[in-house]
Amino acid sequence: MSKPAILVARAVFPEVIALLEQHFQVDDNQADLPLTSQDLAQRLQGKTGALTTGSERIDAAALDAAPSLRICANMAVGFNNFDVQAMTVRGVLGTNTPDVLTESTADFGFALLMAAARRVSESEHYLRAGKWGRWSYDLFAGSEVHGSTLGILGMGRIGQGIARRGAHGFGMKVIYHNRSRLSRQLEADCRARYVDKDELLETSDHLVLVLPYSPASHHAIGAAELARMKRTATLINIARGGIVDDAALALALREGRIAAAGLDVFEGEPKVHPGLLDVPNVVLTPHIASATTPTRMAMAKLAAENLIAFLGGGRPLTPINPEVLK
Repeated sequence: MSKPAILVARAVFPEVIALLEQHFQVDDNQADLPLTSQDLAQRLQGKTGALTTGSERIDAAALDAAPSLRICANMAVGFNNFDVQAMTVRGVLGTNTPDVLTESTADFGFALLMAAARRVSESEHYLRAGKWGRWSYDLFAGSEVHGSTLGILGMGRIGQGIARRGAHGFGMKVIYHNRSRLSRQLEADCRARYVDKDELLETSDHLVLVLPYSPASHHAIGAAELARMKRTATLINIARGGIVDDAALALALREGRIAAAGLDVFEGEPKVHPGLLDVPNVVLTPHIASATTPTRMAMAKLAAENLIAFLGGGRPLTPINPEVLK
């Protein structure tokens, strides 16, 4: 009996391709060629499964071009590249890769916080440009981290990881806002206090965004929210592009209405709002919060295991739309 055919839409670890080839006919993209929506639709034809990343939009048009498709396994915790409703209507399962990237992403969020607060990028560019001369008392004087107030918007697993790092490692006062409040035990573990969004904005010295993207969270931080923040505050976004109004943030940074920002995600990425590229008080990274080799391997393997389980007649580990399984 022939093996089911799947598409691996982006380059992944060769070990993962080898694992998949034990179970499937694999149409890979190890050259990592960019796929247009038309290319993707064409490559999905005749496939029963696909291993995707956040770069591939699985929408009604892609699904209509691939009537045999049964599962798309995203190598990411986010899945705003999936039209989940269209997938569910057509009986196509979506899966993601939560948990395995929690700690590495929380590490990176804290790295961005430190870099923005202590003006690491600004001072490095200054040094590399040969401008470093005499010492001065205010040379790249930044914000305190230890003992300051850490605010977290979105208190899932990654938010909790950041809270623990701040509270236990840096003696920070942790406040958070979330759609639902954590249990008392989790709040105690994170040493975190629940507040409303206005208090979060007005009180945080360092505000970290870790909420999922949805139409409801689009521009959750815009001009009005930035205006409520302290002029000395830093803003860190490791969540998703579109949660921050990047144009409003660029203006606030330029005008000194907040002190600094650290951004790993952008609205319309890989494009970056040009206003963010020429302000010095922002640290910019290309969506790499989960980028450690062990974590990326774990993500790829989990996506592969979801494909193997589902197309082998079993239950996938991390379904997004489990109603399809019924």
